[in-house]
Amino acid sequence: SLSTAVKNNQSVRLSSSQESEDAEKYRDQAEKLREQIRQMEEKIGDRRLNRNNDYGMDAMKQQLDDSFGDGGEMSLKNRNVLVVGANGRLGSMVCRYLLRNHPQTKVVAAVHYVNEESRTARGWGRLSYEIGAEDGIGSIGPAWDAQDRTATFQYSDEMKDYNLQNIRVVEVELLDPVQCNTITEDIDSVIWCATDFNGNRPRAISGLNVAFLFRAVADPTKGRVEIEGLRNILGGLKRNKQQQRDRGIVREVFLDSAIGNAIDVCLVSTAPKAFRDVETPFGTFNGLKREGEDILRNEFPSLSYTVLQMCRYEDNFVEESLDLVYEDPRADDDDEDKAVVDKRRINRRDAARAASEALIKPDIKGKTVQVWTAER
Repeated sequence: SLSTAVKNNQSVRLSSSQESEDAEKYRDQAEKLREQIRQMEEKIGDRRLNRNNDYGMDAMKQQLDDSFGDGGEMSLKNRNVLVVGANGRLGSMVCRYLLRNHPQTKVVAAVHYVNEESRTARGWGRLSYEIGAEDGIGSIGPAWDAQDRTATFQYSDEMKDYNLQNIRVVEVELLDPVQCNTITEDIDSVIWCATDFNGNRPRAISGLNVAFLFRAVADPTKGRVEIEGLRNILGGLKRNKQQQRDRGIVREVFLDSAIGNAIDVCLVSTAPKAFRDVETPFGTFNGLKREGEDILRNEFPSLSYTVLQMCRYEDNFVEESLDLVYEDPRADDDDEDKAVVDKRRINRRDAARAASEALIKPDIKGKTVQVWTAER
């Protein structure tokens, strides 16, 4: 059974009591900070924090309240979250989850752009469908009446909870560092869902996508999304956060270090044995995934992170809304019973929930964990 497997593998499941303890801890820390602010106000009065800082003490207290919500809990309230790979199956579900479960979060959906003739260029069909942008009420006039042959579309009442006003779609070529630096401006956190693979097969081959195939053939040394693309996004995020610090933005230099604001990066990767390893012109499938994880851990120490190694996706035979199971990768993973690993599955909607909530789960901050919900 699932419970037995979790117990035997020493899985890390977040219990309600543990979450309550974490919430209480952050409430205490938030109250201590507020008391420090009050003391600082008494000492320096209306003076600014420093010559380059436009925020006074009132702004600092507002930043504290806005970032942690009621009760001092970690929150995505008033945060700008960049979802990379937003037109993919998982990325589009991440956008949907953020919009509907964090209504005070601004979502920046980064979609791949190749050229105007590409299927990925306009419409972003999977993303628009997933977040509900294609819902509503539509009508079309009769075909035999040229004057009335018009189509109309309008939002319906049930769409008000979709929070579509909170999403902004941006096109980006991840292998272009200038574009990556631009889209990471004013971004607080990144959820990385982009990949060159469909399962464990290169997307250009598995999907017979002419645009991806042309890019791979025309410029084979241009780079890999999992490596150079990830490095470009992380580099842009790091530079822009440093610029925020240089401008003296309070929540970055004070609140983050004092309480532990939302995690900077959630990297969605793949568990080592979720798929059979395959060779590509740029390296093995698992090798590329591990290299990307190492880039985040070793090359960008100033960014807080969580790496989620997702087990095999299964949307047809694994239910949604199951308990998430988190487990630290075992040192003897090569010796782990392959039959057990092969049974681990997760529905993509639960994977989207895990990726979104990972930004505000302090117990997996700075960790690499494997994630699944069921064993089949």
